[in-house]
Amino acid sequence: MKNLNEMLLGVNIDHIATLRQQRGTRYPETLQAALVAEQAGADAITIHLREDRRHIQDRDVDLLSNTLQTRMNLEMAATDEMLTIAQKISPEDCCLVPESREELTTEGGLNVLTNQEYLADYCIALAESNIRVSLFIDAVPEQLEAAVEVGAPVVEVHTGHYADASDRQSRQTEFDKIRQAVEYGNKLGLQINAGHGLDYHNVSSIAAIQGIKELNIGHSIIARALFSGLASAVVEMKALINR
Repeated sequence: MKNLNEMLLGVNIDHIATLRQQRGTRYPETLQAALVAEQAGADAITIHLREDRRHIQDRDVDLLSNTLQTRMNLEMAATDEMLTIAQKISPEDCCLVPESREELTTEGGLNVLTNQEYLADYCIALAESNIRVSLFIDAVPEQLEAAVEVGAPVVEVHTGHYADASDRQSRQTEFDKIRQAVEYGNKLGLQINAGHGLDYHNVSSIAAIQGIKELNIGHSIIARALFSGLASAVVEMKALINR
């Protein structure tokens, strides 16, 4: 039986698809990776269907939606195209993220504050399709308040600035912002998830913050899997965040 206080782990498998797309082959297969991750204890499988389809493809989304035993957390930009896909696939969760063709990976949180009207309508459309909406935001009080205003029940706090901090003082500053955001978000009635840039060396501090429900982690798990295997990498991360 699952411990209700246990922190959940969403495993992002985008970079399985990155490796495949580099050579234009049919392998490695994202579906196989997802099933291994689930069997190893992943509570959700996270994928980002980007506008440029640089890694995850529509075929991946279709296969995974029909096969996953846990939950699909579909990361996507808030565009008309992605709304149509989400309504067709009907994943349990959709996480709305900012997206730029030039970026290597998502570089910051969604600016909910300046896009409230549009995002409110977008959240309603997803909710009417029985999809739980999450907004990927920076650890800023105003963005948390805006998330409540647009009707999102969940936010994912961006931990990238913490993970990328170059010195101890900067890392502590970013950590404090995250901790305060989690506390405030919980008071506002939001479910708080977190992710981006977390690895086996920096995740413990974030996992120790009371009030975070789920961590979404991808790159570091897939990188570790090259040497220890995917199942072992997932088990190790899951144990680390719940230690």
